[in-house]
Amino acid sequence: MKFGFIGSGNMGSAMIGGIIGAELAAAEEIIVSDINPRGLEDIRSKYGVAVTEHNKEAADADVLLLCVKPNVIYSVIDEIKDFVTYDTVVVSIAAGQSLKKLEAAFEREVKLVRVMPNTPALVGAGMSAIAKNANVSDKEIKYIEKVFNSFGIAKAVDEKLMDAVTAVSGSSPAYVFMLIEAMADGAVMNGMPRDMAYTFAAQAVLGSAKMVLETGKHPGILKDMVCSPGGTTIEAVSVLEEMGFRSAIIEAVNACAEKSAQLGMD
Repeated sequence: MKFGFIGSGNMGSAMIGGIIGAELAAAEEIIVSDINPRGLEDIRSKYGVAVTEHNKEAADADVLLLCVKPNVIYSVIDEIKDFVTYDTVVVSIAAGQSLKKLEAAFEREVKLVRVMPNTPALVGAGMSAIAKNANVSDKEIKYIEKVFNSFGIAKAVDEKLMDAVTAVSGSSPAYVFMLIEAMADGAVMNGMPRDMAYTFAAQAVLGSAKMVLETGKHPGILKDMVCSPGGTTIEAVSVLEEMGFRSAIIEAVNACAEKSAQLGMD
């Protein structure tokens, strides 16, 4: 299986590492293009893949991954559309860009997959949502899921959920990083060294997330398990409720989803 990548940034690098690590392709079966020569050299040195500054060379692939931002994806498509065959599965990770808009940019029938990954893919713990157009077979989409499972978890979703996906997993690492930073700040106020505070806060978040995923219990039940009557935790939870913690998160997720929808209309 031959893979082409257009874009050699953090997400592209995470994908390449996952693909090679899962033995879905050898390094010599991957070609990466980018306008940044230094970035290409870093990718070549790290993984041993072929690199080029010409996007049309990367477009000659069985699976072509467009790892570029929404503001440049259509110029990239315009450049490569005549070099992409019908047999190529084109995968876009551009936020807010619908399958319909991407199809229109190619100006012909193509096999298109839209994916919303997130930055924890950089440490093999990504969460990716996948939606396909009608030209992509069930066998092909299963393979694309396998690709994204190589650096985390991938789930097929209805495309209408993509704005919600962007808000709850695509952008949410930023919310979690803010939470970890704030928790650490509180610990520092109480005398804990900062490096230690980050470790304690981050591990607590990691372990809590793992409990949700592995126990199958409702987050509210898990929260109640920590809150002893008249104890320290319920005191903290009371303050969070008073300060609007829960509603602030809901409003942030909603605002993010609305922005994602807006990007799709621009």
